[in-house]
Amino acid sequence: MLLCSTIQFVLLSVAFAQRTPTISHITQEQIKDIGGVVELECSVQYAQDYPILWIKVSPGRQLDPLPVSTGSALIIRDSRFSVRYDPASSTYTLQIKDIQETDAGIYQCQVIISVNNKVSAEVELQVRRPPIISDNSTRSIVVSEGQTVLLECYAGGYPRPKISWRRENNAILPTGGSIFRGNSLKINSVRKEDRGTYYCVAENGVGKGTRRNIAVEVEFAPVIVVLQPMLGQALQYDMDLECHVEAYPPPAIVWLKDGVQLANNQHYSITYFASADEYTDTTLRVITIEKRQFGTYICKASNKLGFAEAQVKLFEYPIPNINYPGLILHNVASQLRSSKALQLILVILFLYNICRTGLLF
Repeated sequence: MLLCSTIQFVLLSVAFAQRTPTISHITQEQIKDIGGVVELECSVQYAQDYPILWIKVSPGRQLDPLPVSTGSALIIRDSRFSVRYDPASSTYTLQIKDIQETDAGIYQCQVIISVNNKVSAEVELQVRRPPIISDNSTRSIVVSEGQTVLLECYAGGYPRPKISWRRENNAILPTGGSIFRGNSLKINSVRKEDRGTYYCVAENGVGKGTRRNIAVEVEFAPVIVVLQPMLGQALQYDMDLECHVEAYPPPAIVWLKDGVQLANNQHYSITYFASADEYTDTTLRVITIEKRQFGTYICKASNKLGFAEAQVKLFEYPIPNINYPGLILHNVASQLRSSKALQLILVILFLYNICRTGLLF
């Protein structure tokens, strides 16, 4: 009986000694936020006499693995990492606190059996990252009217961000609707009305998302609008002739009469006001109109894409044009100069200035 028990014990011991180390459990894929904590568990059997390692394999660096720990001791010096061993379950737990984006990757639990033999299992750690729009995305673009425009937007982050397009003030996109989804927004035969600011928006549920403003400049030939193509005024009064010019690049604008380009002098005053890169208002003031100044005036605008011109006809009118703002101010000043009220005001101002200088004391 004793002999049988001894033989049974020896056989069990030999069988136990010959068992190959195995990994019975490893944590499933983990998805964590930056700044969080993760614990990766690796349970082994029959590996009491073998080295147990945690190895990190970073994305794109499969040939350069980083040993993190051996047994219950860390190899790397990073206070965010720690490892502990539970002998009851033969489990090695790797903990990472304050997770950073660079912690993402594959973590392998390895049992080294011999130089050419090992048992391993792995778990992937994904770190949720807010979207970041890539540098290879469109920043701005300048095209001529009628050309095809391709706006591209790419973003990194985890989960993979989704890209959408919008226009400033939720204006309708050239493709239709106020939102377009996809990495590329294509505008066929762009029009000048398509110019403006476009928004590339990247979202993946982490944070508030991010966006890039993309300026689309459309070059087009001048377009001129004249609100009052015919104006009447009396002799010896002023009159303003106005043109509204729309063009990009900003055009050169001139006024002509009888084929002669006009300039600022005692008879004419020319002003320009640009409300934006594409819009310019120009005013030609005809000063103290003489008989020879009646006729047709031409407002002409030109840029590298073409030119446009419009006519404004100034004709003689027997009664002064009271709708002309300059004339209204002229009449008010004339009335004040001849009124007793103005004389009284001037006397009061004169006495006030004397009092300030102390000449009366």
